Amino acid sequence: MIRLLINVDHVGTLRNARKETFPDPVHAAAICEQAGADGIVFHLREDRRHITERDVRLFQETVKGKLDFELSTDPEVVDICCDVAPDLATLVPERREEVTTEGGLDVMANRNHLDRVIPRLYDAGIEQVALFVDPVSEQIRAAADAGANTVELHTGDYANATTDADRRAEADRLAEGARAAHDAGLRVHAGHGLDYNNFALFRDTVPHVAEVSIGFAVISRAVLTGMDQAVRDMLSVVKA
Repeated sequence: MIRLLINVDHVGTLRNARKETFPDPVHAAAICEQAGADGIVFHLREDRRHITERDVRLFQETVKGKLDFELSTDPEVVDICCDVAPDLATLVPERREEVTTEGGLDVMANRNHLDRVIPRLYDAGIEQVALFVDPVSEQIRAAADAGANTVELHTGDYANATTDADRRAEADRLAEGARAAHDAGLRVHAGHGLDYNNFALFRDTVPHVAEVSIGFAVISRAVLTGMDQAVRDMLSVVKA
């Protein structure tokens, strides 16, 4: 059964918009776990636009399930990740001007950085190191060659598809990527833009997926229904 990790970044976005101390992403993470989530995801960006180092340290102390630390190859953030030693470190592309992550990591173009960072993460005691990639066989093979033991497939193009035909085509693309990753000996995760409406087709089409990261859809619903109910609703879809 697919495991569901909740990304709480946008609780931090709301807090930081008013430079307040609330709502607290750490409190939100606790509610997510109490509601049944299998773990928590956060992205510590270089500009700290949502999650802060204070949040990271408290996640380390309080999260009971799986902890997924998303990061770029920025040296300061890598140092923090190594110190925290989460269950999973997911390396993602990052541009300061983007609103949200816009695509998968170009593994081949960033190989020099990755060859330095990935061994450091393992040496820190992090058991799973994932690369966030588009469902492209060359990038997936490059991820395995770079030493990652996991890939997170970028589902943004699937989520943004505007017609049923395009959505099915993107689901098939993801399925091919998942099979390529599985054949390469990589654990398969997925995320970005998955929600209550589009998850069923993804689940029924894409094989080998061990876990998914879902954030914005859950946080958005939580504004209207409460965090506990929003997580339970997503769990009922993911684990159907």
